[in-house]
Amino acid sequence: MDYRNKKILAPMVRVGTLPLRLLAAEYGADITYGEEIVDHKIIKCERRINEHLGSTDFVEKGTESVVFRTCDQEKNRVVFQIGTSNAVRALTAAQLVCNDVAAVDINMGCPKAFSLSGGMGAALLSKPELISDILTTLRRNLSLPVTCKIRLLKSPHDTVELARRIEKTGVDAIAVHGRYVLDRPRDPAKWNGIADVVSALSIPVIANGDVFEYDDFQRIKSATGASSVMAARGALWNPSIFSPEGEVSYEVTQKEYIRKCILWDNDIRSTKHTLRDMKSHYSSLEVPEWRAVVKSETTAEIA
Repeated sequence: MDYRNKKILAPMVRVGTLPLRLLAAEYGADITYGEEIVDHKIIKCERRINEHLGSTDFVEKGTESVVFRTCDQEKNRVVFQIGTSNAVRALTAAQLVCNDVAAVDINMGCPKAFSLSGGMGAALLSKPELISDILTTLRRNLSLPVTCKIRLLKSPHDTVELARRIEKTGVDAIAVHGRYVLDRPRDPAKWNGIADVVSALSIPVIANGDVFEYDDFQRIKSATGASSVMAARGALWNPSIFSPEGEVSYEVTQKEYIRKCILWDNDIRSTKHTLRDMKSHYSSLEVPEWRAVVKSETTAEIA
């Protein structure tokens, strides 16, 4: 996995499942991150080959719930993101999936309550020793690339010092979301904070924050000096953001997404959640069409 000069689909909870990852890749995403999966969850799974779909499924024992689904088409570009607060559990989780993904990433930026309460996500930012323990353990025991994704700390100095400490663990790249933990999506991303990290490190830095159209990939690269760029909401609203040939209409990408959800038997709750986030950017959710989607019991009904 080469992290230089890449356009990347960011990890997004309940959204970054196989259909969206494949759709983003078709439009030009070089690397696609899966949604964050907590270590406790994945280590309860067993690996199964789904011959009907042509997929590799990690199924939670006792529930038959598919926690992570992937396929050969994305094996060389998909990154498995782990939510963790423990080096041993993180390694166990990574070893379970390491033969089916291109790299693993540790989430150190999620500000949501479920992550923080478990000592995961952005809670790790205040625990540099634990960060070093987790990343060093993974690098010593895995043959595939290891990365992490962080947010900005209170001061540029603190952010740079943490990034330097992370670099010393031997990770292959670091993604920096240009917002503070308490920032909300409506708050502008601080690209200058990402630039501070880029200037201090020698490993690839992936810039993330306020990438909403194709030209933004070059804008944020120029502003920060980052090696690569990661898109989240912009890619969710319209996955064709990755296409150098220009974006296609939301209606087209929505239909392509639904088609892939049918082909890959995506969980209908995940499908509805993703469609809601897609659609709410373009129109009201009060229209009859969306009310019909909410009532749908199968993806075929949604189609």
